[in-house]
Amino acid sequence: MWSWLIKPIVKLNVKQQLILLFLIMISPILILNSYGNMKAEQILKRHVTNAYVELNKQNFTIINRDIDTVNKITTTIIQNQLMQQINMSGNDSVLDRVKRYETIEKLLGSYSQGAERGDGIYYSLYVYDPDDYYFFAPNFPQVKKAGVYFFSKGEEPYWFEEAVQQKGRGYLRFMEKLSPQAENLKTLTYVRAVNTIYEGAGTIGVLVVTKMDSKLGESLKSISLPDGGEIYLTDLENQVLASTAIDTGEVIELPEGAEAGDPEGMVDVITSDFIYVVNNNHSMGQKLVYKVPVKSLLQQQNEMKRVIQYITVAYAVFGLMIITYFWRSLMTPLQKLAFFVRKYEPGNRVPETPSRGSNDEVSVLISATYDMARRLNGLIIYKYQMELKQKESQLQLLYQQINPHLLYNTLESIYWKSSLEGNVESAEMIKELSKLMKISLSRGRELITLEEELEHASAYIKLQQLRHDYTFRVVWNIEPETKSNLIPKISLQPLIENAIIHGVKNMGEDGEILISTYAEEETILIQIDDNGYKQVDYEAIDGILNDERPHSASGYGIRNVQQRIHLHFGPEYGICYTPRTEDGTRVTVKLPKSHITD
Repeated sequence: MWSWLIKPIVKLNVKQQLILLFLIMISPILILNSYGNMKAEQILKRHVTNAYVELNKQNFTIINRDIDTVNKITTTIIQNQLMQQINMSGNDSVLDRVKRYETIEKLLGSYSQGAERGDGIYYSLYVYDPDDYYFFAPNFPQVKKAGVYFFSKGEEPYWFEEAVQQKGRGYLRFMEKLSPQAENLKTLTYVRAVNTIYEGAGTIGVLVVTKMDSKLGESLKSISLPDGGEIYLTDLENQVLASTAIDTGEVIELPEGAEAGDPEGMVDVITSDFIYVVNNNHSMGQKLVYKVPVKSLLQQQNEMKRVIQYITVAYAVFGLMIITYFWRSLMTPLQKLAFFVRKYEPGNRVPETPSRGSNDEVSVLISATYDMARRLNGLIIYKYQMELKQKESQLQLLYQQINPHLLYNTLESIYWKSSLEGNVESAEMIKELSKLMKISLSRGRELITLEEELEHASAYIKLQQLRHDYTFRVVWNIEPETKSNLIPKISLQPLIENAIIHGVKNMGEDGEILISTYAEEETILIQIDDNGYKQVDYEAIDGILNDERPHSASGYGIRNVQQRIHLHFGPEYGICYTPRTEDGTRVTVKLPKSHITD
């Protein structure tokens, strides 16, 4: 019944079985630990988020109540009879204006809260006075002072016209300063235009309630969030109107799903670091944002994590005990094997292989180690014998190299002697022959650069022209980037020899051999063209090049070139004979791009 499950396990080696056993024992508790922590964290986050959603709604209601209170006070101030009597007609006397000014000053001061503490809100009225009827009143507002301020043309605050356009509707606005002439303030204000209600439509001035951030901040501070929690009252563009954490006027970043333009109502976003609860009120143009750090919340589940961790440690210790038991059962034979390996030196006698009476991995390892030691002794003896034979071969090779070097040096001596005696043609032949000998040696290299091979081919052509008085022309069309490519040495000489003997040998000055090289992507093409007039049997040449067992002894040179190219670069490279469009024959050598590496 269990054979389908047991067979794959039996095929594992001891180490794999021990690791598998440990994983089987420890995996369930690790999975339980991870899953339990994850679910507990999710549940806690969701429950806390729901609680803060309700708290946010209540907090927003309190804030709206504070704003509504300010709105009602401004309504009372606007409806005051003395406020409505302010006019710029100039019909009333200066004394009446002074009395009216002082009365409204006291009225605004009475509604200003916390003036004695310096942290309350202040009600101020700003009136446009182009004719300077109220010349005795100040026109530059102070930071913490309620009152009436008159301004003339050119001194109009930047927010005045905006407030008038609202037609009596009050709204919150952040201000850097109350007017261009006033000192820096940076305050949240409640702005509302004062319109006439008794006589024709018109605007008397604008009421400005400053230090609203202090008032709203008190409402925000009444809410208790975990350590690191922050509360923001912002506009729809996320500019802070009041906060428990940062200054008014700054712009905060909210995660995706809580940005500007979100739907009306509550939105909650849970990230890896914070829980965001956002109450969007588009009609008032405000947001109330709770930013609760997840880390402080997760501290509440530390006890649960600790219990799960204790269980994990207990299971891990139990698993290690089981693994240790199986491991110790294998240590004795392995220690004996280690003792043998440390003591054994190559070449020493190998004792008989110890038997354990089983066929497990340890037994196989011990048997293989002893057999390997015996094979190593045999390889040492074999290597010693091969080194002796290699030394003998190297000596023979050195002896064989003496003659070519001696011949090359002798040719150099004859060349200089012939040059001194005035035998220019003989000296030139000897020089070209010495080049052939030098490149043929190539310091033992089988692969040389194309530049060296072309030098060898040029020397061979000159030698043939001098030797047989050939007058055919040779044209070289060599691309510079191909010169460093590798080619088996003495590959072009047999191809050029065929072009001379079977092509242009008897054509005199009409004969021409064109030697060209091209680079194409990852290959190098070498073309040797002749304008010979003889008929060529291309099928026979193809048979010589590609038949594994050619019957003809002719064509040995080009077959040798083909086989050496195949040996070095593979069967996809080699030589190919084709007829030219004009008279003559073309042989193409295809090689891979390759360069000499150090």
